[in-house]
Amino acid sequence: GGERALLAAVLLCLWWRAAAERVRYSIPEELGRGSLVGPLARDLGLSADELPARKLRLSEEKQYFTVNEENGNLYVNERLDREEMCGASPTCSVSFEALVHNPLNIFRVEVTIEDVNDNSPAFRKPSLDLEIGELIPPGARSPLERARDADVGSNSLLTYQLTGNPSFSLALKEKPGGKKQPEVVLERALDREKQSSFELVLMAVDGGDPARSGTVQVRINVTDANDNPPVFSKRIYEARVAENLPVGSLVLRMVATDADSGSNGRVSYFFGDVPDDVPLIFAIDSESGEIRTAGPLDFEENSQYSFGLEARDGGGLTDHCEVQIDITDENDNAPEISILSLSSPVPEDAPTGTVVALLKVRDRDSGENGQVSCELSGEAPLSIVVSSGGSYKVVTASALDREQASEHRVTVLALMAVDGGDPARSGTVQVRINVTDANDNPPVFSKRIYEARVAENLPVGSLVLRMVATDADAGSNGRVSYFFGDVPDDVPLIFAIDSESGEIRTAGPLDFEENSQYSFGLEARDGGGLTDHCEVQIDITDENDNAPEI
Repeated sequence: GGERALLAAVLLCLWWRAAAERVRYSIPEELGRGSLVGPLARDLGLSADELPARKLRLSEEKQYFTVNEENGNLYVNERLDREEMCGASPTCSVSFEALVHNPLNIFRVEVTIEDVNDNSPAFRKPSLDLEIGELIPPGARSPLERARDADVGSNSLLTYQLTGNPSFSLALKEKPGGKKQPEVVLERALDREKQSSFELVLMAVDGGDPARSGTVQVRINVTDANDNPPVFSKRIYEARVAENLPVGSLVLRMVATDADSGSNGRVSYFFGDVPDDVPLIFAIDSESGEIRTAGPLDFEENSQYSFGLEARDGGGLTDHCEVQIDITDENDNAPEISILSLSSPVPEDAPTGTVVALLKVRDRDSGENGQVSCELSGEAPLSIVVSSGGSYKVVTASALDREQASEHRVTVLALMAVDGGDPARSGTVQVRINVTDANDNPPVFSKRIYEARVAENLPVGSLVLRMVATDADAGSNGRVSYFFGDVPDDVPLIFAIDSESGEIRTAGPLDFEENSQYSFGLEARDGGGLTDHCEVQIDITDENDNAPEI
């Protein structure tokens, strides 16, 4: 224990004695192993002959250096990287002790590691992203990231260069310590719709000799300002659709583009100033610009729709266009037949060709779909002829005979109209015509000769016989009255005729002895004055009504 304390005291004494005996060297970093640092033995005042006895050695813990025992020179023992050893410190040195023996002595050795420009400037990111609004005026500046250089001194003093587009330039702003802050300067007004991004290259160059450099890509994105309204691809959009198009069907699609981006370039579609019926018939998708049917189309009600539409972007800018939709006709309407005039009843003696009905045929469809033809259906002495203006006449085709048919019904396929569409559609109407009587039939007695046999004692007022005459006409024309014809003067005294019933009765006493037979003519007359005639023969039978005269 005492020997150790003595040794420590001796060493401490030697340390203080050698404090002023300092050897300094300066070498560049990155020297290879075995590179000469300096003649340490010589600088310590040791000759070559003394070296074996003095046993020169180093006391450093990390063996950055080694000493040659034969010549006493100090050599690099391993690669020295100043940045690893000292970081960003402006100075970097390694200090250690050199020990010699016989007598024991200690010397302070300090090796300064000089910086070598072995590090290129580097940026933290492989690329820099900047956003600049398209309405930013020229002259505006935006700071860029500075590069880092692990070297020190002039080797770490950086300058910058910007290349890539004349719309931008580089400015360097002085920072404390002589460092420079790069800034990008806008030289020209931007238009995102013409060019939405720029690719620049920022180069950092250090002050070494030779100089080293590093680059980073600078991406400048031009942010949108709502400086472009939406624009329709057409001023007028036209479409042609059939009237039977189902509700919800696509009619047309409009397209409006907006050169802006984001919400400024998002276009919505709306009806402009439109008639009240348009939103009931059509619907517009505000996002896609599709116009679809919202209600049934009817060519006959409206064959064309014209209205305005508006495209509006998220910033409120608008554009307008016109829409014209033509509706094409389909065969969706049956012909309609109406009776304009009906002459009923018709006298049976009306001449052939007499107009008994005037019809109007109308089909609301157009073109071939609206072409109509008419024909009569049913057996009747009638026919149909085309008149002017799409009307038809129902006329008598032959003589009418009320006695054969007092009424004619024609389901007017005479008035059934079949159009030229596909599928064909038809309309029908019934015409009923009553035939009135004409006095074209005379009364006709059931017999040409009426005979009767009565007793002479027949009381006055007794029925002798009844005549019957019929008339096919109707009404007064068919009402028959009976009258005496050209008769002897005594007949009206003996007989009486009932003009309505045709009964002949006794009007006076009969006397076989005075006249046993009466023959006379009778007339049947209808209300129109037509007549028929017959003969009447009445035989009187004798009765025992006389006493013998002496």
